Amino acid sequence: MSLATAHSGADDSPGLLLWQVTNRWQAAQRATLKPFDLTHVQFVLLATLTYLQASGPVTQKALAGMAATDPMMTSQVLRTLEGRDLVHRPAHPADRRARAVAVTEAGRDLANRAVVAVEACDAAFFAALGDDLPAFTAGLRALRA
Repeated sequence: MSLATAHSGADDSPGLLLWQVTNRWQAAQRATLKPFDLTHVQFVLLATLTYLQASGPVTQKALAGMAATDPMMTSQVLRTLEGRDLVHRPAHPADRRARAVAVTEAGRDLANRAVVAVEACDAAFFAALGDDLPAFTAGLRALRA
């Protein structure tokens, strides 16, 4: 008995291809971030916080929303980053009951060094797309929506 699939082969399944490519991309990112002692989700949250903080105080909810991460996981990862003195939780200036999330100077430095490596990894990984990269990126934005 064979698999009851609509595809003539594995290379015709967009979902399977996306999963395979994502696994390879994640492996490349893990290797890139290893010298910085960051997991990929730690990097994403640290970089996103660094970016958002330039516009003012950031709540954990806003950070999770921008990073598209689960709020519970975001909280756990932030505790880890806080334990490494890469982020801290100052009082929120507009809401006395709330806490903001802020990157420390060490966290900002690490995020800025790591983003250079991550972007170089991406450039190398996606180089095979050549001139098709803008269309691929537009397709990813459409799927994200």
